[in-house]
Amino acid sequence: MKRIVALGFALMLALAPAVAGARPGLGSSMGSRGSMTWSAPRSTNLAPFGASPFTRSATPNYGSGYSSYSRPYGYGGYGYNRSPFMSGLMGGLLGAGIGGLLFGHGFFGFHGGMGFLGLLLQLFLLYLLARWVMRSLFGAAVPAGVSGMARQAFQAPGRAGFGFGGGATRQPISLTGQDYQAFEQTLRNVQAAWSAQDIPALQRFATPEMAGYFGEQLAELASRGQRNMVSDVRLQQGDLSEAWQEGNRQYATVAMRFSMIDVTRDIAGHIVDGSPTERVTATEFWTFVRAPGGAWILSAIQQAR
Repeated sequence: MKRIVALGFALMLALAPAVAGARPGLGSSMGSRGSMTWSAPRSTNLAPFGASPFTRSATPNYGSGYSSYSRPYGYGGYGYNRSPFMSGLMGGLLGAGIGGLLFGHGFFGFHGGMGFLGLLLQLFLLYLLARWVMRSLFGAAVPAGVSGMARQAFQAPGRAGFGFGGGATRQPISLTGQDYQAFEQTLRNVQAAWSAQDIPALQRFATPEMAGYFGEQLAELASRGQRNMVSDVRLQQGDLSEAWQEGNRQYATVAMRFSMIDVTRDIAGHIVDGSPTERVTATEFWTFVRAPGGAWILSAIQQAR
């Protein structure tokens, strides 16, 4: 019995996720991009497959999900191009299926004589119909996960779109070399504040939302008796994805590839992840926000696909 328990414990350790990517954000996608939060950032040469959708955001998602294709500005997310023929066909099938259940003939005429296989088939058909109903009612499917990123060009200015704010007006903006230098410096500042566990500094370099996420992650590491140190951060390449203004805020999303020394130690100073001599590389989309003429601060991090 003890051997079985020990084997199970070893298997759990082997399957448990490593602390890899313990840099700020812990390798996740979180934050907000204003009214563009639930729209896919434009892919770049550095990140041709775009960015992963947010797993955490304070911005509500009103249904304009990420898409696996480019679409004109202002179109909805999943289930936009529904065929009238298919809608009528599925509606008829739904009526026939419900009628069969009401009159005791089974769904779509399948009887209990088909046994367990027939039951599974009926349940599967019910699932497909439920998805179709959700699409018809809400204009969005209910997938188990979010689909791939759209290679979506920057939205046309001055037209309403979906997302937080319910139709905010956006205007493209131009950036200068000083802006890109500020992005690189903010990258280093955030990594340094994270490594020092300096919450007040993180609050200066990031939005309250992002600083709150960082604080939670640092507390999680501390509860495990661990501390992550990121040093010698070097920006290798950066590509602008989008830059725009909405209201009194300006946003810029930049794909950045950077390398660093990323080491996690336990309370005794022993290394539990990473190497003090081997550099690791990450590619992430960072979104920055500022009041016009103010300083850029971090608003979101998304992992490149």
